[in-house]
Amino acid sequence: MLRRYLIAGLLVWLPLGVTLLVFKLLVGLVEELIDLVPMQYHPETLLGIEIPYFNVLLTVIAMFVVTVATGLIVTNFFGRKLVKLWESILGRIPVVRSIYQSAKQIAETVFSSTGKSFRKVLLIEYPRKGLYTLAFQTGNSAGEVQAKAGEEVTTVFIPTTPNPTSGFIILVPTKDVIELDMDVDEALKMVISLGMVEPQWPRVPESLESTENKPDTVA
Repeated sequence: MLRRYLIAGLLVWLPLGVTLLVFKLLVGLVEELIDLVPMQYHPETLLGIEIPYFNVLLTVIAMFVVTVATGLIVTNFFGRKLVKLWESILGRIPVVRSIYQSAKQIAETVFSSTGKSFRKVLLIEYPRKGLYTLAFQTGNSAGEVQAKAGEEVTTVFIPTTPNPTSGFIILVPTKDVIELDMDVDEALKMVISLGMVEPQWPRVPESLESTENKPDTVA
């Protein structure tokens, strides 16, 4: 039992710790680069005011620019060749290969524009019949699971509140799944706010909403 709790705790804190450590290293690197710039060119010298958390802000901007630049590079022919070379090198390292391939598969599944993961908000009866909870569709279970279940099932992710990054998956008979009109962002706001922020219902058509928001004109 203690081992189970220990592993569960590590699964929560280890990714967070690694993320904070990497971010701290990046902020430290930015600070060292700023120190190389002459003092007369520092923002507080040029603007005459001190910008709070300037190093953190600059780090976030740099990460965004690097990510976009990387995307621009890898979407062309030469960039794809570099990515294949990089992946072939990582594929020869036993432990790194498993971690990289798993992370890549998860990222491709979540962010794919053609995939169905986190594209639909569902309503299912859980934890017992008569009680309902929000869930996100993460896939259509096929193969062995569906064959042995004897019916079509859908894989859904049930988030915890107020932290939707944790949760668990369950396989629900597709006939028992109710698809909602609310989008993923609205559902996440509802989960994070403990249900206090609810999406508008019924939905107002965009054309009507734009008309209502248009200021009245005096004839």
